[in-house]
Amino acid sequence: MTQAKIDLTARRIQLVRESFGRVEPKGSIASLVFYQRLFTIDPSLRSLFRHDIEEQGVKLMQALKFAVATLEQPRELQSVLEALGRRHVYYGVKECHYDTVGTALLDALEDLLGPAFTPEVKEAWRAIYTLVAEAMKCAAAKAGEGMSGTAAAVTELANDDTRAARDAE
Repeated sequence: MTQAKIDLTARRIQLVRESFGRVEPKGSIASLVFYQRLFTIDPSLRSLFRHDIEEQGVKLMQALKFAVATLEQPRELQSVLEALGRRHVYYGVKECHYDTVGTALLDALEDLLGPAFTPEVKEAWRAIYTLVAEAMKCAAAKAGEGMSGTAAAVTELANDDTRAARDAE
């Protein structure tokens, strides 16, 4: 997998920062809107979230805040995204999930920003998300190649145990 070349213009960065500035104060609502949309699009993704969704929402908003703040420091952003991508392999995230997450993110931003979510703002967010997702997918692919059969089996068993425990509740 190769990293996509994304044009992060000063204007796109400005639009993302300004729109995030409107969303960030409503972080808990924003994250809940995002997860509601994500699980509506693909209910099977709910099983990947083993912790309290509000706690997960805080982490989501922190990650978005960091990404938005470091758009002009690509090395710093890249290393964090690669670590996230590797970690998400072990959570059971697959490459196809990134498209679903991107759709849910754009839908949530549109809901939260209303008319301020112009086509130009949407395209700016799409470009930023593409950059983020590609960096994470590349790192995840490398991490997945590095997983031994035993590690992959242990990860799958842990996922099965979690699903079984959730089904028993």
